[in-house]
Parts: sequence; C-alpha cells; structure tokens
Amino acid sequence: MWTLTVPWWDLMLRCTIVYFFMLIVLRVSGKRQVGQLAPFDLVLLLVLSNAVQNAMNAGDNSLLAGIILASTLITLNYLVGWLTFKSKSAESLIEGRPQVLIHNGKLFEPVMQSQQISHHELNAALRDAGCASLADVHFAVLENNGKITVKVKER
Repeated sequence: MWTLTVPWWDLMLRCTIVYFFMLIVLRVSGKRQVGQLAPFDLVLLLVLSNAVQNAMNAGDNSLLAGIILASTLITLNYLVGWLTFKSKSAESLIEGRPQVLIHNGKLFEPVMQSQQISHHELNAALRDAGCASLADVHFAVLENNGKITVKVKER
C-alpha cells in the first residue's frame, strides 16, 4: 500500500508532462469548449482523465503514488495560477484574451469562425441580454471562460 514501484521523481515528472500536455490540448481546443460543457464534452473529459492516468502513475497504484500525483497536480495548478496572476504574457498564453464578437452593431464573422461560435449561440446570448437585433448591441465579447458578455446600447 505504501511501497512505490517507481521512483517518486518519475511520478512527479510524468505528472508534470501530462499536466502541461492537457493544458495545451485544452487551450488549443478553444474557449467555447471549455466554457460550455455539453454532456459529450463532460464524457470526453472523464475519458481523457482515465486515459492519462496510466501515463502518470506508470502502473503504480499504491496509496503513496496517488498522494504524490495529487500533490503534484495541486502544486502545478497553484503555480500556473500564480504565474498567470504575475505575468500578463503568461496569462495571455495560458488563458487567452477575450475576443470581441460585436462592436456597435457590427458583427465580426472572422472572430466567430476562429472561435467556432455559431450564430445560434450568439443569438441566444443576445436574447439573454434583451437584444432584438445587432443594432441594439454596444458590444459582445467572448470571455476567457467561454461565456458571451453582451452590453446593450444606451438609449
């Protein structure tokens, strides 16, 4: 139960590699996927976590290996959070930047396409904000968390 079958540093190295690999993959997958988990997205995350488990634990299912891996993941997550707080360039690289979808009633189609936002999703966000048309929108921004923030024009 407490005996490791691989060295502790090997577990930490494997965990670090998998953590940053998953961070990159989830960052590249886009804001919409992270911010709006559909049931199939949740299933994907659960299956991914199971798929990378063996890569991290190297077949060591001991209690101590689990504690080392959990501690490493929590530490890495804290360090990445601290780094994004301290460095704007790291924040931009890891979390991305908000993207303007609409400004003063003008829709930016290239941004919608690059962020894989459908007109249906945008229209739903506009309806939630009480906008009947694009002309009513001062701005709409796709936030880092995948949420669309809409500011209605003042009348």
